[in-house]
Amino acid sequence: QVQLVESGGGLVQAGCSLRLSCAASGRPISEYAMGWFRQALGKEREFVSALTWCSTNTYYADSVKGRFTISRDNANNRVYLQMDSLKPEDTAVYYCAARRDSTIASSNPRHYDYWGQGTQVTVSS
Repeated sequence: QVQLVESGGGLVQAGCSLRLSCAASGRPISEYAMGWFRQALGKEREFVSALTWCSTNTYYADSVKGRFTISRDNANNRVYLQMDSLKPEDTAVYYCAARRDSTIASSNPRHYDYWGQGTQVTVSS
């Protein structure tokens, strides 16, 4: 199985950028579709972005479309989430997830098989 570790979170002002990284170990991430989810305090976990194993298909939640960019580096077993023009409502714990069906990048968290521990992103106004 694959292990996932997120990094890159922090405290930033609105309008600034952050780049989250998800480092995988144990298995090559080329075997998985990968996704980013987030969970704000008191709210359910929600979809942010996902992509298939070869990046052919990428998907974004409407709330982040045009501001966030997902990418993957299969050679280095990493997935990234570039977050620009951050807003206070982006504040949440961000999770990286892997799905064994590498050809479908789902927005449903139940479709993912492995999860990281999360990284906190806080955007101040």
